[in-house]
Amino acid sequence: MSETIESRIRQSFQKQSMMQTLGVEIDMIEKGVVTLSAPILESSRQQHGVAHAALTFALGDTAAGYAALSVMEEDSEVMTAEIKINLLASGQGDRLVARGKVLKRGRRLVVVSADVFARTGDREVLIAVLQGTMIPV
Repeated sequence: MSETIESRIRQSFQKQSMMQTLGVEIDMIEKGVVTLSAPILESSRQQHGVAHAALTFALGDTAAGYAALSVMEEDSEVMTAEIKINLLASGQGDRLVARGKVLKRGRRLVVVSADVFARTGDREVLIAVLQGTMIPV
């Protein structure tokens, strides 16, 4: 993994005020794979006291997007063209962890996926899977 790619992802991430509001952190960057995590804050919960699906979606979409950026040309940025989520379980835990990865890089489009887990201590439960398409901008 080049320092340029990691630096570019970190600089782009710092511009995302929503990620800052949600307390999201970059846990790992590799070519084609990015892991993000966020605490499940009181302000990010739904009426049942678990992580809101919007937090799950935002985390998965962003992890997948940065995985795509890691394989794009150096002078590009990334934007989601489309993404789908399947919610598998409620977000019960202390943190959410999203592992985004590139499934296929084409000439113009990058097909991505993300698995989102709810973590309590060392225990992780898969709560959502996302699949989508990213484009360079």
